[in-house]
Amino acid sequence: MSSSSRPLPYSVKDVHYDNAKFRHRSFFKVITQSLFIGNFKRGCMSFSTGKFLAALMIFGIVYLMLTHTSPSYSVPSGLAKVIRSNKEDKGIDGGSSFRRLWRRAPRLPPRLPPDEKGGNGSFIQEPMKTKLDSEWIGRQQKVKDAFIHAWSGYKKYAFGYDELMPLSKHGTDGLGGLGATIVDALDTAMIMGVDEAVSEAGSWIEKHLLDRILQKGQVNLFETTIRVLGGLLSAYHLSGGEQGINITSKGPRPIVYLETAKNLADRLLSAFTSSPTAIPFSDVVLRDSSSHPAPDGLSSTSEVSTLQLEFNYLSTVSGNPNYSMEAMKVLEHLKTLPKVEGLVPIYISPQSGEFSGENIRLGSRGDSYYEYLIKVWLQQGTNHNANWTYLHDMYVEAMKGVRHLLVRKSIPNGLTFVGELPYGSNGEYSPKMDHLVCFLPGTLALGATKGITKERAMKDNLLTFEDLENLKLAEDLAKTCFEMYSVTSTGLAPEIAYFHTQEFYESGLDGGNKSSEYVDDIIIKRADRHNLLRPETVESLFVLYRITEDPKYREWGWQIFEAFEKYTKVNSGGYSSLDDVTMLPPRGRDKMETFFLGETLKYLYLLFGESSVIPLDKFVFNSEAHPFPIKGTI
Repeated sequence: MSSSSRPLPYSVKDVHYDNAKFRHRSFFKVITQSLFIGNFKRGCMSFSTGKFLAALMIFGIVYLMLTHTSPSYSVPSGLAKVIRSNKEDKGIDGGSSFRRLWRRAPRLPPRLPPDEKGGNGSFIQEPMKTKLDSEWIGRQQKVKDAFIHAWSGYKKYAFGYDELMPLSKHGTDGLGGLGATIVDALDTAMIMGVDEAVSEAGSWIEKHLLDRILQKGQVNLFETTIRVLGGLLSAYHLSGGEQGINITSKGPRPIVYLETAKNLADRLLSAFTSSPTAIPFSDVVLRDSSSHPAPDGLSSTSEVSTLQLEFNYLSTVSGNPNYSMEAMKVLEHLKTLPKVEGLVPIYISPQSGEFSGENIRLGSRGDSYYEYLIKVWLQQGTNHNANWTYLHDMYVEAMKGVRHLLVRKSIPNGLTFVGELPYGSNGEYSPKMDHLVCFLPGTLALGATKGITKERAMKDNLLTFEDLENLKLAEDLAKTCFEMYSVTSTGLAPEIAYFHTQEFYESGLDGGNKSSEYVDDIIIKRADRHNLLRPETVESLFVLYRITEDPKYREWGWQIFEAFEKYTKVNSGGYSSLDDVTMLPPRGRDKMETFFLGETLKYLYLLFGESSVIPLDKFVFNSEAHPFPIKGTI
């Protein structure tokens, strides 16, 4: 937290006023009370000694009547304990009858039948809580069942390939041939307790992955780092490596995951060491540990700045600082480059080390740059020092820039959205918002409270005014992301949406759900109507539920999950992307992305479960939902 920021203990909407203090009195009451007070004052002025003695005698009689033993009631023993406890808590002396003269007698709670025992005074709430808990446990089990169905399809038709093509029932290697679905899904299976999948994935990794790494050709540095390297390192921790939490006894020894991760990372390092600048090349040839830039010579800003969580953690558990040192050079270099109110273009040149073009957006090629600024800082935990504070400062400046330059409201109903500046801050604003931007509500909430609940942060006076602004923006954007789902015929979001503004509108391009309140606010162009089973919205719902504890985020997540089940589930196994979310029935797109198992289902499962599982103040999730421990917390 910046030392120059002034903490604000609360916002006005968080103060629960006692409304009775502000009720208006009627004109009749004003007159009658004035007359009564006036008569009372005159009576007091003419109060004689005789009148005083008479009043004193009446007062004594009333006192004796009130303090006389009252008829006994049969009070259940549990309730009696609660009453005694309440008296002690409030400092009420049971023998002090005089005080009761001036206080209205409390209403006793209704007596319960002998078989309805309450604890801690929760006579009505407890059964309701149990019902709600069992409901969410059941829903969490549905997500686990979905994972098992997705895994079964992959195992049957595509095991060892990167991805399943569920409609044609075979596998494809679109990510370099490292069995990406296996590694991406492994820690999800661990968290869910799907032991069979943990054993199958772990056995394949032990027997085959190292050979794949030694033999395979070109891979993308970013995708391989977040999915495969990240998946291996998370599995290492969750299986008990480096005093990890050891939530599974299945699969190989943790050291297998670590040694495989080190071998992969050693080859990926060539992207950093071969570049003439601190900006790594985008592609690596694994079998000979060489690397080269993309065909156009540029790297994505998000890709070069979304490697640090993984390489930092590998340095921590391996004892080799080189991994972290190479990756952190990127962020240290980005700190020195000119920005637009903290915002950066989406391309950067490894040859020159400078940004290329002026396109600013938080969608593809820009998104996780902002995510990792705050997460890499959080990863250091209590070890924050002057060498890392620049990350927090860059994040704070960038979020100010987002609020100032990119956030707008739609018409007619005022949905908050984040647009783009394709030609820089001096160019025309575009009301285009990728589904990928829906990572931002979760990141904003995480940056505001640092992973603890909003209630605790408020109580401990930890939130600045800016934190509260970011938290409010997070909630507003989460609603928009959810409405991008509910506005369509299928209840699933398109890949890209546009928003109706004063300057931009195209008719005839709504989501198809005419009953949606926001059907006129959201525009979905025909080329953007596909759904890839993406995780960003449910990721933000998970983070916001953990931080705000507002049950609506769970309910929204359940509606999204039901839509996935209804329209993307393939009976023979797996789930399919969709071609057009506005059409019923939707056509399937023959691909199940690895992130459906690695991210989407994991976040849904955690959303419906206990907040003590992978807590946000002890873990940071990488951009592929692989959790790494925060230093000093575990």
